[in-house]
Amino acid sequence: MIRHCVFIRFLPEVLTETKLEIYSEIRSLMPRLDGLLAVHVGDNVSPEHGMDKGYSEGFIVDFRDAAARDLYLEDPEHRQTGGKIVAAAIGGIDGIFVYDIEIAGD
Repeated sequence: MIRHCVFIRFLPEVLTETKLEIYSEIRSLMPRLDGLLAVHVGDNVSPEHGMDKGYSEGFIVDFRDAAARDLYLEDPEHRQTGGKIVAAAIGGIDGIFVYDIEIAGD
């Protein structure tokens, strides 16, 4: 399994409604992209203040494998939503941190 973690430093003027729309668009990919297993959205709730380096919101997407993740990355709807994320982040792409982890099966 691939766990695709995306953390965002949103511009202060980005409305909650805009963030929810972005997350909803990511979730809407699930039924049509084979191998997209789950989407988790939320704010950082770690008690380790300052460790988030300003990436206080984001989402995590689980994929069956790297091929499913790659299909998601190339999907036109995902790319459109990705553009919205870049436009909403402080410094554009510099305000987004992506980290993928391969999780071995049991």
